[in-house]
Amino acid sequence: MKVISVFGTRPEAVKMAPVVAELRKHAGVESKVLVTAQHRDMLDQVLDIFGITPDYDLDVMQEDQTPTDVAAEVLKRIQPILRDERPDWILVQGDTTTVLAASLAAFYNRVKVGHVEAGLRTYDRYNPFPEEINRVLADQLSDLHFAPTETAKTALLKEAIPPERIHVTGNTVIDALRVIVARPANGSLPSFPADKRLVLVTAHRRENFGQPFANMLAALKCIADRGDVHVLYPVHPNPNVRGPAYEVLGHHPHVTLLPPMDYLAFVHLMAKAHLILTDSGGIQEEAPGLGVPVLVMRAVTERPEAVAAGTAKLVGTNTGAILTEAAKLLDDPAAHTAMAKAVNPFGDGHAAERIVSILLRQ
Repeated sequence: MKVISVFGTRPEAVKMAPVVAELRKHAGVESKVLVTAQHRDMLDQVLDIFGITPDYDLDVMQEDQTPTDVAAEVLKRIQPILRDERPDWILVQGDTTTVLAASLAAFYNRVKVGHVEAGLRTYDRYNPFPEEINRVLADQLSDLHFAPTETAKTALLKEAIPPERIHVTGNTVIDALRVIVARPANGSLPSFPADKRLVLVTAHRRENFGQPFANMLAALKCIADRGDVHVLYPVHPNPNVRGPAYEVLGHHPHVTLLPPMDYLAFVHLMAKAHLILTDSGGIQEEAPGLGVPVLVMRAVTERPEAVAAGTAKLVGTNTGAILTEAAKLLDDPAAHTAMAKAVNPFGDGHAAERIVSILLRQ
């Protein structure tokens, strides 16, 4: 069996790394890795951490790229590889434009697609954008659906995906987290005052550009103004994020703005945080595994399991709402403990084993 694992961003690489490692264990599998480099530097960090050397690198990233740019370049550059390699399967993960383009190219070449982390839905095509439509279409193009939870499986069944194609495996991010927390951080972590609690921030989603992001930055400034916390924010390089973030927070004495961190260091920093504010998807899965409450600065989430379990809370992008919920977790120890001790609903760290076992039975 020949399998090509395709990914292009840091979150995809983190979640596919355990699958790539598991495929390597099986002598009957010819496993290859193709990266699109939709996000170049952030992807390369994870490849180094997990010791993955791609067999193919499409290197599609360009300055100020749009989803259309990424999709067009991936479709064009992956075609000769699929034609020459003729894999039995490609594996994709999640909901990036890489996932949609690779799945479509595989379909055009009559190559079967396995979708890792299938079935996540917000039921709002513009939120998150373009991820919601990317994953809906990728699921329609896929032949095997590796759903992380029963909720995701239910979403797929509602869309008439045949039940025999759907397998609940858990989320591979928990597999990756188990590997990373067992390793020491590379070098020193960013410092913050020992007498202040750490509030860790990630915020970069396209649908939040403009006024929603301005509201989020205003809330972060007010949180930092408290004086009893230190806000640490690794800033995404997109100019729609970097410019406003440095303008509002760049000179605040209780805020540290950093370039994007490598995944190993970031996980260790998450473990030290008292609270995480994010508009990211994956952090909603990772932070509960470390016992850290998460406030999700989005209107909707494709991970309702985290909200239902009490490990995460949707707060939207309204400045007042963010401040209110952050204050509860900073000022009420019982509220903080309730979220920190809630059970992570995303699996047991053996998802990659299940995925490869299912694939080998096909």
